[in-house]
Amino acid sequence: MPDSQPQPQPQPHQPRHPARSEGAAPEAATLVLGGARLADGRTVDVRLSGGRIEAVGTAGSLTAPAARVDLNGYLLLPAPAEPHAHCDTALTADVEGPLSYAPEDIQRRTTEAALLHLGHGATALRTHVRIGGVHGLRSLEAVLSARRALRGLADLTAVAVPRVLTGAAGADGLAMLRDAVKMGAPVIGGCPDLDPDPTGHAEAVLSVAAEHGCAVDLHTDGTDPARLSRLAAMAGGLRPGVSIGPCGGLGLLPREVAARAADQLAAAGVTVVCLPQGDCGGLEERAAPSGPARAARAAHCAPARLLRAAGVRVAAGSGALRDAANPVGRGDPLEAAYLLASRGELRPEEAYDAVCGSARAAMGLAEVRVEAGFPAELLAVRGEGVAAVLSLAYSRIVVHRGRVVARTSAVREYCDSAVAVALDLPRQSRARDGGGSGSGGPQQPG
Repeated sequence: MPDSQPQPQPQPHQPRHPARSEGAAPEAATLVLGGARLADGRTVDVRLSGGRIEAVGTAGSLTAPAARVDLNGYLLLPAPAEPHAHCDTALTADVEGPLSYAPEDIQRRTTEAALLHLGHGATALRTHVRIGGVHGLRSLEAVLSARRALRGLADLTAVAVPRVLTGAAGADGLAMLRDAVKMGAPVIGGCPDLDPDPTGHAEAVLSVAAEHGCAVDLHTDGTDPARLSRLAAMAGGLRPGVSIGPCGGLGLLPREVAARAADQLAAAGVTVVCLPQGDCGGLEERAAPSGPARAARAAHCAPARLLRAAGVRVAAGSGALRDAANPVGRGDPLEAAYLLASRGELRPEEAYDAVCGSARAAMGLAEVRVEAGFPAELLAVRGEGVAAVLSLAYSRIVVHRGRVVARTSAVREYCDSAVAVALDLPRQSRARDGGGSGSGGPQQPG
């Protein structure tokens, strides 16, 4: 089955299509994750029940009857989240001719993209959806339908992104934005850089957000420090919160100028969502898809270290997923963290926080720790530490609301050779991880 069409795997001893009321999440039975390694080096058993972590004990201590998943050889982490996706246009890079915006096509693309993110470990996603123009609210309606269909597998949140909000055309845009909130969009966004009056655009979005109690998530390059200063002044104190991104242009400013902007954003409590893997389609009208301006943006990521030093919450997302803005986008939060760490912007643990704790906070989600009482949103990755799993993280087990919702398994196999024998490479790498024996050449877990 192609990886662009992932399918959730049924749990052991569960029917493939369990009967439940429409829109209701499946009930999570008690599940024990056995022999998992934690980031602090401990090896533990973790018992999940009712969608939460019920107990954490030393390995082998939680022996009460329950379904069990052997995590020997895996690092158990809080699950990452995806704070900046464009699921409605995902997986369209190879489409010839005009892109279809039929509701059924948008729902299919959104669902497939969400499942790809889920397979990588993201149990919650925030996806930006354009509203207005000839398509009106149809794209948003399709994404909200996908959200309902995904319930129990992943949590999907839609951000309604209007077009022009100022001048003669702005009245229709504002009306459409308010209608989007009434339809069920819990977050509203915008692209101030694309409006003839960027400050007026941001002010309009913040006003509607304050009126309806919505979170705000704006697209901006961050190349204009004066504009960022005005945005910070307007956003200060707004709850439930304001995020901006991808802000790649902030990294092109002189360091002193960028530092002042960072101080202002920190004082206002504004989160920056960077996109280490490349650009997204939110600002595509600024340049041709392959033009030099877009290439310059895509080559730069927001300066995460500088922003964190100023006290700005920095989250990291994936942005485009195999669409015109990034035809090779992967939608993998661990790749985003890897890029932040490999470029020297953040230490591995800080980089993982950008796609996990900070991403969840930016999305208004509850904190997750591998401790009793916290939500059972977890990711098990084959490896011994955070740096190791960011470097080579193929085999993954994803837990959402206390049940396993996705698995990825990988084995690397070498042909028989004198060199392999001399190095004593493991021939049955899965056996020590509870996965059975191998054959042929030496194997290593991925």
